[in-house]
Amino acid sequence: MAKKQEKTIKVTLVKSPIGFNKTQAKIVEALGFKKLNETRVLPDNASVRGSIFKVKHLLKVEEA
Repeated sequence: MAKKQEKTIKVTLVKSPIGFNKTQAKIVEALGFKKLNETRVLPDNASVRGSIFKVKHLLKVEEA
């Protein structure tokens, strides 16, 4: 049986969370970012979308 293809989004950290609220820095870390200009491919679900919304000023989001 073939596994269903899960939708993904490509997210890049373009601005440092330094100088912003500490909870925003923790959200960036929870999304898996460690360095600036790092790109991650994340599942496109409500949980990830909500986290991205909280720190949208630090990220660049593309459909993958």
